[in-house]
Amino acid sequence: MIETRRGLRHDVTHSVVAEHRRLGEMTLNIANISDQGFMCLGEVAIDRGERVLIRLPVIGLIEAHLIWTHRGRSGFQLERVIRPDLPPERSLILM
Repeated sequence: MIETRRGLRHDVTHSVVAEHRRLGEMTLNIANISDQGFMCLGEVAIDRGERVLIRLPVIGLIEAHLIWTHRGRSGFQLERVIRPDLPPERSLILM
């Protein structure tokens, strides 16, 4: 398979509490993140197209919607593109 996404992804290990309108709070384990979205490891109890609200370091609250799930992984698209030109002290990389 040829990779067609253009966004640079950063490997991370970061858990966030996501708020879902029907299920309430749920934990997402982010494995990689880019300026447009992130991938989580583990099953999620929501369907494609559903939205969650998460808080990311530096970025703050942001909404994301589930794009895909496959074998214990899931991909979310952020509601807006995270600016890649942030200065190093405001970097997207999660520690």
